[in-house]
Amino acid sequence: MKVGIVGLGYRLGYLARIFSASLPDFDVVGYVDPEPAGLSYTKQFDVPVGKAYGSLEELLAGETLDLLMVGSPNHLHLGHIRTGLDSGVKVFSEKPVVTTVEETMELARLIAEFGSDNVMVGLVLRYAPLYVDLRKAQKDGLLGDIVSIEASEHIAPYHGAFFMRDWRRYEKYSGSFMLEKCCHDLDLYNGVVGARPARVASFGGKRSFVPKNAPEGLGINDTEVYHRKPSGWMGTEKVFDSDADIIDFQTAIVEYANGASMTFHTNLNVPDEYRRFCVIGAKGMAEGDFVRNFFKVHDARTSAKLIDTAYSGSELSVHYGADEQMARDIGAHMLDGAPLPVSVINALEAGLLALAMDEARRTKTVVDMSETWKRFDAALSGHGS
Repeated sequence: MKVGIVGLGYRLGYLARIFSASLPDFDVVGYVDPEPAGLSYTKQFDVPVGKAYGSLEELLAGETLDLLMVGSPNHLHLGHIRTGLDSGVKVFSEKPVVTTVEETMELARLIAEFGSDNVMVGLVLRYAPLYVDLRKAQKDGLLGDIVSIEASEHIAPYHGAFFMRDWRRYEKYSGSFMLEKCCHDLDLYNGVVGARPARVASFGGKRSFVPKNAPEGLGINDTEVYHRKPSGWMGTEKVFDSDADIIDFQTAIVEYANGASMTFHTNLNVPDEYRRFCVIGAKGMAEGDFVRNFFKVHDARTSAKLIDTAYSGSELSVHYGADEQMARDIGAHMLDGAPLPVSVINALEAGLLALAMDEARRTKTVVDMSETWKRFDAALSGHGS
């Protein structure tokens, strides 16, 4: 499998290692990136990434690719995906796929032209054993009709500080924190509910990483936590006085078209981090945590514990063992046409929900998504504007 990379940042450098270890015929033959932050990582683990090219067009002209992997800053994804599709190459894009509603509609029209199977997306949590077990419990009838969900993604201060220092601190590049980081989670719960979001309210802002909370009188060793995770393109050392325009906490309320509801909370300054859910159905309740590695299901009538699972995680994967499974599944899809558990359409739906959350937060209104879905469906059918 001949592979090219556009945007060799830390994530794609890491994925090059994961895919190479998981797929014997995975061969990165070239990459495009003026500042390849992930190159040191690939060199550290002896992962060959081929020849450096000056542009994506030069890479596509110089190599015969089976797969183009897009890991460039989010605002560049659409152009790189379009160029790959126009060249007849299958594309894998890191999440979020695009950064705005208008880009979403444009990509939907490209999907109508080229087909959804030609664009794959790195919503890696769909492959996590915990989520697989959640969907199995649901399929087995242990939960019944989904009524409501309480969910969160909380990250530790070192990770939150990274977002204040990296290019992702600017919404014009990332889309927003909710879109960049939490689209994983929103996709998971959209899948569990089995319906599209209908109405959204949201509240949040920046209250932790602000100047008044900067540590005072501490040496560099005491504040190392805020610089532990390296930033790449457009990085800065500023944390509490960063020029970031992203939030550092946000709460959202979602009503789905089938009547189910969800509350979702994210915070970038949680010392004992967790990423958990409680899915409550008419027949039972499922709760789990991707960080603390547990999954439980209780029966609504008897309160009996039906499932109690602990996970060991993975020494290689940063996503609870899901990265390796994603690599294997994408390999099977590429070679044999095997189905994938998540599609680019799922990813775009989660992205539209994240963008609606941000609109609701900014405008202090309840956002009705009905017109958005009409536009999206029209674009997917090759129509609309």
